[in-house]
Amino acid sequence: MRVLMPVPDHDFDVTEVAVPWRILTDAGHEVVFATERAGTVPAADPRLLTGVVFGRLGAEAEPRAFYQQLTGTPEFSATASWSEVDVDDFDGLLLPGGHASGMRQYLGSETLQRQVARFWTLDRPVGAICHGVLVLARSEDPATGRSVLAQRRTTCLPKYMERIAYFSTAWRLGRYYRTYPAYVEDEVRAALDNPDTQFQRGPLELTRRGTATDDTRAFVVEDRNYLSARWPGDAYLFGRRYLALLEGAER
Repeated sequence: MRVLMPVPDHDFDVTEVAVPWRILTDAGHEVVFATERAGTVPAADPRLLTGVVFGRLGAEAEPRAFYQQLTGTPEFSATASWSEVDVDDFDGLLLPGGHASGMRQYLGSETLQRQVARFWTLDRPVGAICHGVLVLARSEDPATGRSVLAQRRTTCLPKYMERIAYFSTAWRLGRYYRTYPAYVEDEVRAALDNPDTQFQRGPLELTRRGTATDDTRAFVVEDRNYLSARWPGDAYLFGRRYLALLEGAER
């Protein structure tokens, strides 16, 4: 199957892109990357490769290794264009996250939002993790004029995680962890018809992550053809559950 993964030119999250890519391609599926302009070679947030503060808070070793493998593949440099891609050609859509300033190109693109809304109407598997849920929150259903998430259960980057990351690093990195003045959770909740019942924050977690062999610390929310996750610590479970969703879908 073919899965479309839009990304910005730079600053996307290493783990949230590389882990699902590896899980899907290991299963024999094709991931097509799309940037604002076709042929752009994208780049992850460099701090996540070296460590955000004093070599810590970055991506784990295995996702970093996956990312290095990804950068050497043809699909990573032969990117499609957000505006020109035909969403009907794809079996699934994956929306990764990231928090550094370069993400605004992707999170705020009305062109991308229109394409995402078109894909949503196809009722095929859609996955979004962390800030990637914002793309869906901002994408309007053409039939209703409301967010495509209006009636779905979802999670995203929880406010407590975003606040802690910001307040613990602002002394050195300023607003690195605050992509927008509004918190991700607040904007996503505002897009829902009944946020108190639809939004699921998941169990409290600060540092411990799910891994390739242990989902104890991971959390995702599945609602029909839509799967969401909170942060890089959920990426392995998110990738595996999305794979199951994709392979269980009918075309």
